[in-house]
Order: sequence, then structure tokens, then C-alpha cells
Amino acid sequence: MHIQLSALAAAALIASAVVVSAQQVTKEEVPGIRNLSRLETTVACAGATEIEAIPNVKKMGFVSMINLRQASEPGANVPQSEAAAKAAGLKYVHIPFDAAAPDPAVADRFLAAIKEPGNQPAYIHCASANRAAAMWFIKRVQIDRWEADRAMKEAETLGLSSAPLKQFATTYVNTHK
Repeated sequence: MHIQLSALAAAALIASAVVVSAQQVTKEEVPGIRNLSRLETTVACAGATEIEAIPNVKKMGFVSMINLRQASEPGANVPQSEAAAKAAGLKYVHIPFDAAAPDPAVADRFLAAIKEPGNQPAYIHCASANRAAAMWFIKRVQIDRWEADRAMKEAETLGLSSAPLKQFATTYVNTHK
């Protein structure tokens, strides 16, 4: 009996590992959201998100919105985004991330936010999805313990195309082991 239960437990573990490794990135068109990519129901990485589109984020099943845009960016509308997110019933986290001068402290804040109980599934956005996907890459390596190559492929699918942001994220994970 014990051997049968162990075999069943092993089979269940293998099946769950297959499901985890089989997660797919899907691209969606949602009015008011630029460059939306979803990874199953765990996360969405997106670019600019108009105020009018924020209720759709909640309808898609997300519980938090993590905004990586700087308040000074054209069209960022941080106070309005926060108000719309809260009105839609979303937790709102603003972590300004300067892509021209990436700061490891921003990645630290992002990791703390994404680990906070009740913040997942999370909708992570910036202006183009580059910064959002860079932070997701860091999360995959630091928290989920993925190999960097695998995490980078996923991040590229989610929108990471900036060579300097790829370098920043790679340096971060290599220096924060």
C-alpha cells in the first residue's frame, strides 16, 4: 500500500511539473491596453494602460495592479490610475522604474510587492511592457528559481526587448543570488 501511494504521489508531482512547465503566454487585444501578454492566470505584463481600461483588468481576474511608470512620463496619469484601480477593487502598487537609469532597489521593491500575500494574480505594466517583463524575469529567477535562459525566453515573449534592461535584469539576478 505504501509503495502504491508513493507511486501515486510521484505521478501527481510529475503531472504538476508538466503543467507548470507548459504555461503559455497569450497575447490579447483589450481596448485601452497596449501590448498585453498573459501568462496563464498568474500574471499579465502590459504597456500603457488607459484609465478607462482599468475595470477590465479586474474583470480579467487580477487582484492587483503594479505600475512601473514614472509619474513624469507622458500619459502615466499615476493618481488617476490609482483611483481607477481602487474603484475597480484592485490593490494598487506604484513602483517608479527609470529604464534609463535602472536601480536595483526598484527590483527589491518589486519582489517584495509580488511576494506580498493577496497580490497575485498581478497585472504588471509600464509604457511598453519592457520594464514589466524585466521585473517578471527577475521574479522568475529569484523567487521561482528558474534557470536564467528559460526565464529570459519567457520575458522576451512577455515584451522584454530592450538590451539595456536585459543587461540590468541579468546583472541583478547574478549579483543577488
